Amino acid sequence: MSSSRVASFVYLLALTFIVQTAFGADPLFHFCSNSGNFSAYDPYEANLKELTGYLSIQAPPKGFGLGSIGQKPNQAYGLALCRGDVSTPDCKTCVVEAGSEIRKRCPYNKGAIIWYDNCLFKYSNMEFFGQIDNRNRFYMWNLNNVSEPQSFNAKTKELLSELANQAYSNPKMYAVGETELYGSNKLYGLTQCTRDLSSTE
Repeated sequence: MSSSRVASFVYLLALTFIVQTAFGADPLFHFCSNSGNFSAYDPYEANLKELTGYLSIQAPPKGFGLGSIGQKPNQAYGLALCRGDVSTPDCKTCVVEAGSEIRKRCPYNKGAIIWYDNCLFKYSNMEFFGQIDNRNRFYMWNLNNVSEPQSFNAKTKELLSELANQAYSNPKMYAVGETELYGSNKLYGLTQCTRDLSSTE
């Protein structure tokens, strides 16, 4: 698998840790799209509300859901994804919270995305299913410096490449792993893709 394909494959949720990091219930990040706005009581608002409820039911059992509500030009498309090791109840809690919170943060935007530790939630007035999203992304990093950056970077690339290969053959498109660094330190990694993508993507 080429390095560019690996980068595309793991762009969504590639998290690498040296020390265990715990996140609370607050969102990790969010974007409000500039694809357009709607007004209160517009048909799009009703479709988006129905879509949010639909995804909160569809996503938790399998950890992934997508769908659309309405007809163009007021059609709303949405996707919800829970981390591969999250239980069904925790997935539902996260998706419900994400759907509610993103509407508060982007109240009249026709598109938005929000990330939590346990899930992500995305909606748009434009169909995006089956497409790699290279626009909506963010980065998190450990503030501690590593003593051997060249070795660390090489091992990070190696671990994420290995996990990308594992994830694309997993039904959940999810993989986690670890590798030895130097001394007693370990490097932890996670990769996950949305399941509307093909395994080659």
